[in-house]
Amino acid sequence: MQFFASLYVITLPILLVLDVIWLSLAGRTIYAAEIGGLMRGSPNFFVAFLFYLLFAAGLVWFVIAPAAAQGSISRTMLTGGFFGLVAYATYDLTNLATMKGFTAKIAIIDLAWGTIVSAVVSGLALYAARLFKAI
Repeated sequence: MQFFASLYVITLPILLVLDVIWLSLAGRTIYAAEIGGLMRGSPNFFVAFLFYLLFAAGLVWFVIAPAAAQGSISRTMLTGGFFGLVAYATYDLTNLATMKGFTAKIAIIDLAWGTIVSAVVSGLALYAARLFKAI
């Protein structure tokens, strides 16, 4: 259990920092321009934080912990990227199929971001865990 907790404590802040940077710089402008009418005036931070807690747990359980024993960082990033693609596709493709005003452009951008951030977070978390001898 301590093994997973250590990886989680490393993974969660990396995910939060990268996603906050994305959303506050590029993401906010892009999303507002494309789907501004669907967006809240301000995010529900409690619900957003629940997403980050669960998503970080998923990365640790399905990607980073299995890679810790034998995985290379590049392999971990590849697996993390695929995990992110699948997870973000659940959201984006469902929205594209069911919501008026949710655009293919946003779906593609969001899928790309989910893939990239998941790959980078997975690689950085494994690297940091090894660096700090958490694994």
